[in-house]
Amino acid sequence: MKKTTTAAKAKPAATKTAATKPATAKAPAKSSAAQPKAPAKAAASKTATAKAPAKAASTSKTAATKAPAAKVTADKAAPAARKAATKPAAKSAAKAASASKATSAKTAKAASTPKKAASAKASAKPWLASYPDVVKHEIEPIADASIGDMMVKSCATFAARPAFTSMGKTLTFSQLEEHSRHLAAYLQSKGLAKGARVAIMMPNVLQYPVTMMAVLRAGYTVVNVNPLYTPRELEHQLKDSGAEAIVILENFATTLQTVLKNTPVKHVIVAAMGDMLGLKGFIVNLVVRRVKKMVPAWSLPGHVKFNDALSQGRSKTFKKPDVGLDDVAFLQYTGGTTGVSKGATLLHSNVLANVAQNALWVESAYVKRPKPDRLIYVCALPLYHIYALTVNALMGMQQGAENILIANPRDIPAFVKELQKYPVNVFPGLNTLFNALLNNEDFQKLDFKPLLLTFGGGMAVQKAVAERWKKLTGIVISEGYGLSETSPVATANRFDADEFSGTIGLPIPSTEIAIRDEDGKDVPLGEVGEICIRGPQVMAGYWNRPDETAKVMTKDGFFKSGDMGFMDERGHVKIVDRKKDMILVSGFNVYPNEIEDVIAMHPGVLEVAAVGVPDEKSGEVPKIFVVKKDPNLTDKDLIEFCKDKLTGYKRPRQVEFRTELPKTNVGKILRRELR
Repeated sequence: MKKTTTAAKAKPAATKTAATKPATAKAPAKSSAAQPKAPAKAAASKTATAKAPAKAASTSKTAATKAPAAKVTADKAAPAARKAATKPAAKSAAKAASASKATSAKTAKAASTPKKAASAKASAKPWLASYPDVVKHEIEPIADASIGDMMVKSCATFAARPAFTSMGKTLTFSQLEEHSRHLAAYLQSKGLAKGARVAIMMPNVLQYPVTMMAVLRAGYTVVNVNPLYTPRELEHQLKDSGAEAIVILENFATTLQTVLKNTPVKHVIVAAMGDMLGLKGFIVNLVVRRVKKMVPAWSLPGHVKFNDALSQGRSKTFKKPDVGLDDVAFLQYTGGTTGVSKGATLLHSNVLANVAQNALWVESAYVKRPKPDRLIYVCALPLYHIYALTVNALMGMQQGAENILIANPRDIPAFVKELQKYPVNVFPGLNTLFNALLNNEDFQKLDFKPLLLTFGGGMAVQKAVAERWKKLTGIVISEGYGLSETSPVATANRFDADEFSGTIGLPIPSTEIAIRDEDGKDVPLGEVGEICIRGPQVMAGYWNRPDETAKVMTKDGFFKSGDMGFMDERGHVKIVDRKKDMILVSGFNVYPNEIEDVIAMHPGVLEVAAVGVPDEKSGEVPKIFVVKKDPNLTDKDLIEFCKDKLTGYKRPRQVEFRTELPKTNVGKILRRELR
C-alpha cells in the first residue's frame, strides 16, 4: 500500500523479531492444523512490539530500561531460531537471528552508557528530529494479548457508542461484541481447531466487522478475499491459505460455487446485503436481488445463512481460546499490482503494534484543533484491504470512533449523499477517490468544518489533487506509505503540516527505514535506492513461501519493499517508483510517477498513467494513457505542456486517450495492464 503510516533503544528486539519471522511462513496449510508460532516471536513481541492507547497513557518506560530487555529477548530467541534451522526452509531465518542477536547485545550495552552514546545513536535516524513534540519515538509494550482482546476491551469501554454505520443502520460497540460472540460460538461448534483459516469475502457491510471480530476472538485466522475476484483467483487463495470456512455475501456466491469442490472449504455461511439492517433489510434485499439484479443465481448445498448462524450461536457457549501475540491473525494476500498473489502472514503482535504506532502518530492531528469527544471516520476503502482494515476498523475501534461504511465508493453521487449526513472528522482515501470527489459538484457544497484529518495512501497522491483538496476543504492531505507486509503503515507525514509535502513522510514510531543499493548497502541521504523497512509491524513471512520470504527479508531484519526512493536530511522519504515500473531510456532512469504528476497538473486531464514501451533507438520511451476532462484536449497539447516541466528523455513520446484506466478494486491504476 503506498499508504499510510523509530526505534531507538528497544529496536534490537524488533530487529530480532523481523529477522526470525520469515520461518513462520513455512507453516503447512493443513486444513485442520493449529497454527505454528513464529520462531522467537514470543519473546520479541513483549519488547519491540508495543502498544499505546490513543493518548499513550500508562507509565512511560525509558529507552534505557527497554534495551536490556531487548538483549534478554535476543538470548532467549536464539535457541528457538536454531531449532527452526533444522528445517531447510528456516536456515536463513536462523542466520538472521544470530546476526540480530549480536546487534541486540551491542545496542543494549550502549543504552546503559552515558547520554552521549545515546545521542550519537539517535543521529543515525534523522527523522526523529522532525517528529512533532507530542509524538513519542517508541510505542509502549503491548497490553493486549490479542486483537480479539483489544476489540472486546473497546466494546466494554465504549459500549453505548456507535461503532459501525451502514445504509443508515448503526451497530453500537456492545451490539458488535454480542453479535461477534454468537458468531464465534457458532464457528467453534463446527469443530474448527485453533488457528484454522476462515475466509471473508464481503464489501463494506455491517457483517464484515462482526465476522472479522468473531473469527479473531474464536482463535482463528482471517483470510481476506476481494469480492470481485474471478473463480481462478478465488480458488488460488482458498487453496493456498487452506481455508476451512468462508463467510461470503450472496452477490458473489456464484463465484464460490464454481470452485468450491476444488478447495478445502467445509463450512459456508452466506450473508445478504440487508441481513443486519432490521426491517429495512427486507426492502434492501428485494431491491438488490429483484430490481438491480445484483445477485446472480447460485447453489451452495449445505450452506448456512448468516442470520441463522448468529441465531444458532446464541444458544451455544463461547469458549475463550488461548490466543497470544505470536499467533497468526491475518493472511493478507498481496494485491493485483504485484503479480502472483502471496499471503503476508500477519501476527497479532504485528497488527497491534501498527495500531499503537498509528495511535501515537495521530496525536499530531490535534495540535492545532482539539480532538472531538467522539471521532467519526468515513470508511470508503474496502475493509478486506489492509489499509482500511488497520486504519479504519482497528484504529477506529481502539479509539472508540464511529466508522461510516461505504459499500460502493465508485458510485460517487451516492457516496456524497452519505457524506452529507455525518460530520466526518477523519477521511482516509487515495488519489483516485479524492480526484473523483473533487470533480463532483455536490461534494464541493459540503461543510468541511468538522474535517480534521485527510490521510492519503494506496498510491501516490498527485500534487494537483492535493492542492485542489486543500483549497476546497482547508485540510492538507497527509500522505503515508506501507504495504500488506507491514500491517500496513510504515511512514506518514505529520498531521499538523501546513503544506502538502509530496513525500511519504517520516518513519512512524518504532520503525526504521534504510535506503539500500543492489548490493544491500545503505546509500547516502538524497540518493535513490530500495526502501527497506524494519519494525514490529513487519510480517512474519509469506504463507508457505519460504523461497519468496527469503527474497524480501534481509539478514538484519529489514523488509525489501520493491519501491525505489530516497531520504532527505530531515528524514522524509520520497518514492520515485516501483522497481519494476521504472522506464529505462537510453540508460537513464525515468520514473512514471514523475511524469504522471506533471500531466495531472494539466486542467484538461482527469486521470493519467505512464508506462515504458519498447523503442529501437532508446530501448524504451515513456507513453501516457489519459482520460480527458476537456474533450478538446489533444496529444500535442500534452507534449507541449511537458516541455518546460520535464527534461527531454522524460517527456512522453506517445499519447493514448481512453475513457477509463484499468484499476484494482481499491482504485490503484494497474500500469501492467497498459504495457
